[in-house]
Amino acid sequence: MGQGVMSTGEGTRIFPDVEACIDCGGCVVACKRTWDIPKDEQRISISTMFEGQEADPMSLNTDSPEALDKGSMPGETSIPMQCYHCEDAPCVSVCPTDALQKNDDGFVQVSEDLCVGCQYCLSACPFGAPQFPDSDEGTASLVGTGGIMDKCTMCEERQTVGKGPACAEECATDAILVGTSQQIASEMEARETEPFFNDTAMEVIFGDDAEVFQ
Repeated sequence: MGQGVMSTGEGTRIFPDVEACIDCGGCVVACKRTWDIPKDEQRISISTMFEGQEADPMSLNTDSPEALDKGSMPGETSIPMQCYHCEDAPCVSVCPTDALQKNDDGFVQVSEDLCVGCQYCLSACPFGAPQFPDSDEGTASLVGTGGIMDKCTMCEERQTVGKGPACAEECATDAILVGTSQQIASEMEARETEPFFNDTAMEVIFGDDAEVFQ
């Protein structure tokens, strides 16, 4: 398994180490190849903040979260964005048809036969994970016009046989971490890096386990 994959299966989480991401797109390619995703669709993307900006001279040796906390410019920052299978998943809370459920293993799943394309989940998710590839306009004006929702599955099928998610396995810099909350927190501490997301987002993703990152 890749260096960033510390455990698989029940209780595992997926989370980005923003400082390690080099925006190579390897995770996007790995996901598309593994799940035969059409070229104009994707379940994981790389979001860029402060594109083209250089870090403030005083923050060159600090990580992005620390620089932002100090009011410094961290410079161009790349963030692997996908479904993080949140502990307190907003998408599950707002889905009117129960098409989205968090199962006992911790994976957030979508039941295609129950999805009506209302796109409430898209509005609720802070990370832009829900995708509607069959939607003509991208935003549903009437219930049922948004198409069927698709998103990152965290390669649950691979994990059931002891393999890590394709994106994490093929990440050249191990910027996508997979493991328990404690394993991920410990790995980030060893790397001397901090979570990029604020406390509110961390609580959404990890629930009570967010405290292990403090």
